[in-house]
Amino acid sequence: MIPGSGTAVNAAAVLLGATLGRLAGDRLPARTRELVTDGLGLVTLLIAATSAMAVLDDDLSEAVGDAAPMLIVLGSVLLGGIAGSLLRLEQRVEALGGWLQRRLAGGGGDAERVRFVEGFVVSSLVFCTGPLTILGSLNDGLGKGADELYLKAALDGFAAIAFAAAFGWGVAASVLTLVVVQGGLTLAGLALGDVLPAAGLAALTATGGLLLVGVALRLLNVKQVAVADLLPALAVAPLLTAAVTALR
Repeated sequence: MIPGSGTAVNAAAVLLGATLGRLAGDRLPARTRELVTDGLGLVTLLIAATSAMAVLDDDLSEAVGDAAPMLIVLGSVLLGGIAGSLLRLEQRVEALGGWLQRRLAGGGGDAERVRFVEGFVVSSLVFCTGPLTILGSLNDGLGKGADELYLKAALDGFAAIAFAAAFGWGVAASVLTLVVVQGGLTLAGLALGDVLPAAGLAALTATGGLLLVGVALRLLNVKQVAVADLLPALAVAPLLTAAVTALR
């Protein structure tokens, strides 16, 4: 199997789902679209919970001790949030969404722009912060197959239908983020080999699950968490795990 095929299939599934959702969205009343968004928020919360449970992974506890996993996730979120805030990642992602809206969907009004940007940001975060993104892309690059990404493609395709019905073409634009993130991870796996220990992967997965909670809160209109500012936590988590493991 050619490395990168999983990402290509995933991107195609999102584009197809977004197109179907956009066509259906025009025929749905606003109340129904809001209900769809609430349903997506609840499902995202469920996915986040299952991912965050990786903090209890036996490999992680064995490597860093029973008390350290929660502290590693906490430290990752705090340090990653500080770095992301200083880098203004949330503002940059929203600016990218606004630029794409102007380039791909015309000017539009302020409400349409906000809808496009929110669709782009939320979809990018949902499609790129889950465990299947990391593990699937790395395995694809390592030559272990792209089965995880094919499964993710099916899930993302159905999610894209619902997202696009609520947010419009911003969901399709998130394919650019997906290709960059998953393509980069696939290249990393191709170049570096199997270098991420099971404990580091568990910490990364748990941290990613916590970020997805932030996405769910946005979808449910509970709080507009600046999840993009927290994305560096995904890089900090395995580094902190390695540091704690070395110090034991």
